[in-house]
Order: sequence, then structure tokens, then C-alpha cells
Amino acid sequence: MSKLDEILKFNKNFVENKEYEIYKTSKEPDKRILILSCMDTRLTDLLPRALNIKNGDVKIVKNAGASIMHPFGSVIRSIVVAVYEFNVDEIFVIGHHSCGMCNLSTDNLMKKIIERGISLETIETLENGGIDIKKWLHGFDSVEKSIEDSVNTIKKHPLIPKEIVVHGLAIDPETGKLDVIVNGYE
Repeated sequence: MSKLDEILKFNKNFVENKEYEIYKTSKEPDKRILILSCMDTRLTDLLPRALNIKNGDVKIVKNAGASIMHPFGSVIRSIVVAVYEFNVDEIFVIGHHSCGMCNLSTDNLMKKIIERGISLETIETLENGGIDIKKWLHGFDSVEKSIEDSVNTIKKHPLIPKEIVVHGLAIDPETGKLDVIVNGYE
């Protein structure tokens, strides 16, 4: 059975048995918080449990490394929408220790891209078009510094009101322990 078939079979039963009812909530976060976090699979259930959040409490934006790569990219766009449309008044940037984006080898990643069939010609075309692929794919050298940088990008963004509180934390993906990197109240 394919992955899609497995999911569709489960989903059919989920809907027929009305298992969705325990997840009903509004689209506005009850705690008026947005969390920017990493897409790491270890955080899927651990992060909400470690923060005592349940369905409907917060908006969660996930990407590789919980990092903001461009001040007008999709992450900031999501944050701006959350602030103005969903009344978010605090933002938590939560990276994690042992993150795969920390010290990511872009050379190895480029090798894998080529091995999977992306031609050198395609890569050259992108680079000739002004895209520095290695820079775009590069992670960061320090989780803490990356969190600080993302917090500062949000705080200094021209479309984010000054009264929005922005925190930076690092979570241990094994235990859920939080370390405060930036206390937004200070």
C-alpha cells in the first residue's frame, strides 16, 4: 500500500468516526502567540507538550532551522499576517540544539542534489540568474546566534509594531528543556 493510500484510508475512518471533533477551535490563537520553530520531526509532539500548548492555542510556522532567511520572505509574511489578522502579540522563535541546519555542509547537499538528477546546467542557470545556491542553502554556525538573528529581524521589521514582544529560545529535542536566548520582556 502506498503512503498516500495509507493516509487516505486512515483519514476516511478519522472523518467517519468524527475523531476531528476534539480538535475544533477557531482560527485565532487563544494565547495570541506565534511560534517560529524548526521542522525537525523530534519536535512534532514534543514542542507543544513541553510548552503546554494545545490545538487552538498558538500559530506555528515551521521551516528548516527556525530561521528567517529573508526579511520579506514567506516566514515574515506569515508573522505579519498573524499579527494583523489573528491578533498575535507575542512571538517565540524556538530553535533547537543538535539542529541539522547548524554547520550544514552545502557541498554535500549540492552533491546530493546532483546525484538526484538536477543537472549542472540547471544549477548554473540559477546562479547566472543571481541565485547563490550555496548561500541560499547554507544553515548557520550557531543555534543561539541564529535565534538571535531571527529575533532581531522580526523586531526591526518595518511592518512589525514595536509593542510586539519577541522571545528567542532553544529547546532540547531529547528532553524538551527550554533555554532562554532572548527574553523579549527585557
